[in-house]
Amino acid sequence: MISLCIPSAPAHPPYSLSLSLSLSPSLLLQNGAVPGEPGKKDENSRRGNWGNQIEFVLTSVGYAVGLGAFMLPYFIMLVFCGIPLFFLELSFGQFASLGCLGVWKISPVFKGVGYGMMVVSTYIGIYYNVVICIAFYYFFMSMTNLLPWTYCNNPWNTPDCSGVLGGGSYQLNASLANATTSLVAGLSKVVNRTKRTSPSEEYWKHYVLNISDDIGNFGEVRLPLLGCLAVSWFVVFLCLIRGVKSSGKVVYFTATFPYVVLTILFIRGITLDGAINGIKYYLTPQWQKVLDAKVWGDAASQIFYSLGCAWGGLITMASYNKFHNNCFRDSIIISITNCATSVYAGFVIFSILGFMAHNLDVPVSEVADHGPGLAFVAYPEALTLLPISPLWSLLFFFMLILLGLGTQFCLLETLVTAVVDEIGTDWIIRNKTIVTLSVAIIGFLLGVPLTTRAGIYWLLLMDNYAASFSLVVVSCIMCICIMYVYGHKQYFKDVEMMLGFPPPLFFKVCWRFISPVIISFILIFTVIQYKPITYNDYVYPSWSLAIGFAMSMSSVLCIPIYALYKISRSPGATFRERLKFACKPHPTWGPALQEHRIGRYAPLASEDTVESHPLREKEELMEERKEELKEEEEKERRDEISLTIQGSNGSTNTHNSPNPSA
Repeated sequence: MISLCIPSAPAHPPYSLSLSLSLSPSLLLQNGAVPGEPGKKDENSRRGNWGNQIEFVLTSVGYAVGLGAFMLPYFIMLVFCGIPLFFLELSFGQFASLGCLGVWKISPVFKGVGYGMMVVSTYIGIYYNVVICIAFYYFFMSMTNLLPWTYCNNPWNTPDCSGVLGGGSYQLNASLANATTSLVAGLSKVVNRTKRTSPSEEYWKHYVLNISDDIGNFGEVRLPLLGCLAVSWFVVFLCLIRGVKSSGKVVYFTATFPYVVLTILFIRGITLDGAINGIKYYLTPQWQKVLDAKVWGDAASQIFYSLGCAWGGLITMASYNKFHNNCFRDSIIISITNCATSVYAGFVIFSILGFMAHNLDVPVSEVADHGPGLAFVAYPEALTLLPISPLWSLLFFFMLILLGLGTQFCLLETLVTAVVDEIGTDWIIRNKTIVTLSVAIIGFLLGVPLTTRAGIYWLLLMDNYAASFSLVVVSCIMCICIMYVYGHKQYFKDVEMMLGFPPPLFFKVCWRFISPVIISFILIFTVIQYKPITYNDYVYPSWSLAIGFAMSMSSVLCIPIYALYKISRSPGATFRERLKFACKPHPTWGPALQEHRIGRYAPLASEDTVESHPLREKEELMEERKEELKEEEEKERRDEISLTIQGSNGSTNTHNSPNPSA
């Protein structure tokens, strides 16, 4: 899948819509599946698996979202933070075959991290589908001979409106000469005006949103948006009606078709006058700011958010993989594909924005925007300048719909999987569709206030606060729990047991030291660079900012609150004893299926087996088990001494893998 996101944009150009696309199915069939395993048979029959690895990779690519960023720090942060964290979450979910709540059997006191992920995914899922519903609305309104945001002669326009194509005299059947005359007249009118409001901007503000003057002034519900929101949630539900079994099939279209549209728009864009100026603006680095900490902070934050880390979706999607799937290879493919396509998308966006700037005779920086301004104001206006503009508009907004659905699938599945795994009864597993429908209905109802006249204020408030620094805190604590509470040596052995080779040395170093340092840097940078949110000239009142902070803290507070609860319920005479017990892995932690529970995860003996043996046989079984543990510890010490950097495919150590070629 491919996805669209409108998070807080970095403060430095260039910006671009986040687009991530999939690799070719033939390549993924070769590299994604484990040879020798049945393609159609579920390994975990009770919980289910992906139909094949194409579906997992496409879905994960669709989940990764973000904006373009300054190139040098962007790629450095990708290597040292983005890819390692991506691999960590994929391996975490795949090893336990559990969602973002169940995986915390690794250290039950940290289960609040999973609840925090659920809270974040809930917030994002609510407002993200509103963005998709707006894309639906623009898509439907593009089904016309003349785009409604082309001219200024509409009831919602103000005297400040000045269209590039003039006041409406341009007709579809006009000759080329008349079109040129109209365009020149429109441009002259724009240049001579001291204040210009474009038709697309007024269409967005005064017609689509009919925006109120204050965040507290909700006004009426915008019925067209409400209807599109219902359509959006209905589509998401239909695609997830059978969980990953159905969404995995949908991604074949939602991943590949936007790639086709993106390429069509790219070819059209680079043939336009002024496109080269937009591309130059996109590619020209600001070398004087390389040493600026803010640039690096923006790049680090962008990588962190663009890959969807700490939302819970990566853990959830990976939990449906087969146990021996090579998630290391998947993480490299997905991360690089996501970021490479974001760069490619930048060429598409800025070629057309360069064309727009050329026609307006203004710098590219004056037409470049981010967030809703780019998706629903600047780009739609640029499309009006193209021949057969309704066709290009239909393609563009249909692409945005598919991009948004790619992310929304994962957000909803994250919540549903967490609920189903937590309850875990046969009834809830058989009736997972009912859970999915219930979550979709609740999400729709909670999104209704965002379709009011004040909805855009609340959408941006949620976007800036609900999933900002809280994600950084969640990710940092996750690294600390796995590497230092559970133990890095144990986790490295878990990964080796699952993949057949240990994590490469680079990833071990990143997980233990580099990534946590970068995450801490992002957190400090976010706090230092904090500025109260604004929307154009509107300044948010203090009470609304307090609500924003409350949303941010609600996910973070889950962590200490649950930790105190878990410690209070743990056995022990002192606080230290209860804390130590709460930090220990749950007895059921480990691979979900019995055939994968080998080594230290192999049961000592079941109760029935113990009762059926005489005391001497019990002691012999225990002694044998102790000898096995000693051998494992001795092997670990030897491995630590002779640690070498593994190859990218980990082929030097595959003794535990059922498939050494994986």
